[in-house]
Amino acid sequence: MVKAIRMHELGGPEVLQIDDIDIGKPGVGEVRIRVEAVGLNRAEAMYRAGRYPVAPQLPSLIGYEGVGIIESLGDGVTDFAVGDRVCVLPMIRQGEYGIWAEQAIVPTRILLPCPPGLSAIEAASIWMQYMTAYAIIEVANIGLNDAVLIRAASSSVGIAAIQLANWAGAVSIACTRTSAKRDALLAQGAAHVVATDEEDLVARVMDITAGKGARAAFDPVGGPYVETLATALAPRGILFIYGGLSEQPTPYPHWQCAYKGLSMRGWIASEIWNHPHRYQAAQEKILAGLASGHLKPVIARSFHGLESLRDANAYLESNDQVGKVVVAIS
Repeated sequence: MVKAIRMHELGGPEVLQIDDIDIGKPGVGEVRIRVEAVGLNRAEAMYRAGRYPVAPQLPSLIGYEGVGIIESLGDGVTDFAVGDRVCVLPMIRQGEYGIWAEQAIVPTRILLPCPPGLSAIEAASIWMQYMTAYAIIEVANIGLNDAVLIRAASSSVGIAAIQLANWAGAVSIACTRTSAKRDALLAQGAAHVVATDEEDLVARVMDITAGKGARAAFDPVGGPYVETLATALAPRGILFIYGGLSEQPTPYPHWQCAYKGLSMRGWIASEIWNHPHRYQAAQEKILAGLASGHLKPVIARSFHGLESLRDANAYLESNDQVGKVVVAIS
C-alpha cells in the first residue's frame, strides 16, 4: 500500500486527505516512480475547489508536476531505465494520474530526464512555468527592446516570463497589485514594476516605451482589467490570457483591438506539448537557458512531507509568494 493524497470532496486545502491505496503495477508504456518532490500549480487548486474546466470524479488523485526516481517499468518501456531521475510534466488530464504520493504510476509520454545540475526541489518546478511563459517567445516572438507586460508577476510563471523576456533582450514590466513586492520583483530582474492598484498602468507603460506601448501582455487573471492591458499595448500587440483567476467575465476589448490591430488569444502550455516539433524546440530552448543561467527556477518556499500539502496549498493561495511553491516528498 502507498500513501497518497486524494480528494473525497471539493473545497479548500482541508479536503486533501492522505489515503493508503494500492497503485498496482505499471501498465504498458508506464513506470512506477518514487516521488521526490512536487511543484504546486494554480490549476490544481482550482481543480480541488471544483472551479477547473475538468470536473473531478471523486475520490480523485491530484498532482501532475514533479520529479522522481523510476522504480519499475511496464511493458514496452525502452527509453527509460530503473534508477533514472525524471521530471513529470503536467501533460495529463487532472485526476487521470496523481503524483501527490509516496509512489505513483505515470506514463512515459509525460516524462523527461531531469536536467543536470538541479536539485529535486528545483527540478520539480521548471516545466509548467517555462512552457507556459514560452508563449512570449514562440508566439509573440519578442525581441530587443520590446516591452512585455507580465501580470501576476510574482507567480512562478510570472518570474519565468521575466527571465525569458530578459534573455530575449526585451523590457520586462512586472505588474503586481500593490507595491509590497516591488523590491522582490526588481531583485528577480524585472526592468520595471507597476503596482496596478496604486498607479496608472497605461501612463507608466507609455512613459517607459516613449509612447509606443507594449509588444505583448501576458495575463493569468482575465476579467475587466484586460481593457486596461489592451490600452497599454502597441499597434499589432498581442494580449495573452492564460488563466481565469479573476473568475469574472473577460470582455473582448473591441475598439482597442480594432483601431490598433491587436490580437487577443487564449493560451495554455499544452498548445506546445501537443505538437511534437514545437515541444522539442521549447525543450531545447529551456534546457539551454537552464544550462547557461539565463533561466533559473525561483523557489518561494519548500515544504516537507505529504502531510504538509494542506499548508503548502494554503500558502500558494495566500498570494504571498514570489516564485514556485514546492513540496519535498522523500
